[in-house]
Amino acid sequence: MENKTARFTVLMDPLKKQAFEQLCAAQDLTPSQVTRQLIREYLQKHDVSFGDNQSRPNPQVKS
Repeated sequence: MENKTARFTVLMDPLKKQAFEQLCAAQDLTPSQVTRQLIREYLQKHDVSFGDNQSRPNPQVKS
């Protein structure tokens, strides 16, 4: 897990935001958890290393 956090602001269509939030809630996840997982997967897909180079799954995020 990362030690520090930084804010990441995303502007999106309100209807997509609402659908995303509803889907996250239905899966008992927060939008932040899902967004962090998507970013980790995107970085891995493109072989971009970050932090300590040890990719550890967030135990709170369900696959």
